[in-house]
Amino acid sequence: MKQYNNLYKKAALGISLALSIGTVASCTKSFLDVPEQGKQQSTVFWKTADDATAGVNAIYGNLRSWENTAFPAIAIESMGSDDADKGSTASDASFFLQFDQFTIDPDQGNIGGFWNGQYRNINYTNQVLDNVPGIAMDENLKARYLAEAKFVRAFSYFRLVRAFGGVPLRLHVPKDANTDFNLPRASVTEVYAQIEKDLTEAAAVLPPTYSAADIGRATKGAALTLHAKVAMYQKKWSDVLAYTNTVMGMGYGLLPNYEKVFRIENENSIESIFEIQCALLPNNKDASNSQYSQVQGVRGITGGGWGFNVPSANLAAAYETGDPRRDATIIFRGETTPSGDLIPATGDNPMYNQKSYVPFSLFVPNFNEGAQQNVRMLRYSDVLLMNAEAANELNNPTKAISSLEEVRNRARQGNATILPKVTTTDQAELRKAIYRERRVEFAMEFDRYFDVIRQGRGTEVFGSKEWKAGRNEVWPIPQTEIDLSGGVLVQNPGY
Repeated sequence: MKQYNNLYKKAALGISLALSIGTVASCTKSFLDVPEQGKQQSTVFWKTADDATAGVNAIYGNLRSWENTAFPAIAIESMGSDDADKGSTASDASFFLQFDQFTIDPDQGNIGGFWNGQYRNINYTNQVLDNVPGIAMDENLKARYLAEAKFVRAFSYFRLVRAFGGVPLRLHVPKDANTDFNLPRASVTEVYAQIEKDLTEAAAVLPPTYSAADIGRATKGAALTLHAKVAMYQKKWSDVLAYTNTVMGMGYGLLPNYEKVFRIENENSIESIFEIQCALLPNNKDASNSQYSQVQGVRGITGGGWGFNVPSANLAAAYETGDPRRDATIIFRGETTPSGDLIPATGDNPMYNQKSYVPFSLFVPNFNEGAQQNVRMLRYSDVLLMNAEAANELNNPTKAISSLEEVRNRARQGNATILPKVTTTDQAELRKAIYRERRVEFAMEFDRYFDVIRQGRGTEVFGSKEWKAGRNEVWPIPQTEIDLSGGVLVQNPGY
């Protein structure tokens, strides 16, 4: 059993935390799907150091939830891009086509699911941030726990702001129904400012590494990398360069084999900066609840999955000749995977997401397929490509090419005859090369859609899918939240 599974054993204690998710009365479930006898009521909680530990562990446990990693995340963060198609059978989950074709209505359930999933994360973190300071415990550990909570809160607000624009900034556990529950939308600028504040404070405290028992927790490198990404979305290029330069000196690196980056044996590797930790615990099915791999797995095979969110033909054609990342990203019908699984030559879909793939031999009956696979959220290659983009925007093509070529050189895997070196120093051409590299390096990792939008290329790239400028830069605010707010929340333009 993996050593970091200890986080999830502790998280499975299950704190009953009944808080509003978005506005008033929008959450009625416990925040953890655990056996009833495992619950501890909040009225007798937040007293001891063990309570603080359980509260922080519950933050991580919730990150692997359905809303964070399955249908709602796929709908909001992947389906609009040119990298992904709906998949599965034509009639199953046809609502995904509304995201793919930009015909979505504000009352579609996965919009609310994603929104609620992020606010559930935020409410977990706010409970820690509001309650742990009053607990008598080791002050260094207390400070680290608060920093971990700030990192996850920033992570969730980043996912919200790039999906919806300005959103309510909930920074404390709601107490007064008259003033605390029904918050208006903050501006995009205000949300980003809060994210940056949390990340600055987190990075000042978080350690660069952990001992084996705590691998998977947020680190200083994770806070700096996310801060670089947040700065990139705001075109703060000097900040992007500074944060990525720091991370590049912290001991991270690229695994030699790109395909191996996404295999279970390489979870939390030297290339990993932050992963959502998932595990299959033989004696705790309720805590082994990740469906990230299951919903995307090869359809019609024992140990496979449901076959949604499949690579598009457009993505398959985007790779340069000989780029091994194509076969490492896409499972093609009729192939034998590097792990030895034969994929039938016929089936519902010609391609599947290989990054979410778990070898069929690891399937455990009565558990979700692939429940043990972590979700890679921040990788070192992202640091390198953000560094390249920032350097190019700041008119330093030599540094930009150096960081870009480090990523391309790993992809070559020693074969100098493929992927010719990028040599152009023209800023516009180098920008195109970096954009292209980001696509093939991070394909099917839920980044492409927002990458294109923050680059200002929505019409160019997604126009054939009926993407409309002035509307589709963001998704609609869930209609249920607007209704619950009594009109305090205002809908995004065009919906």
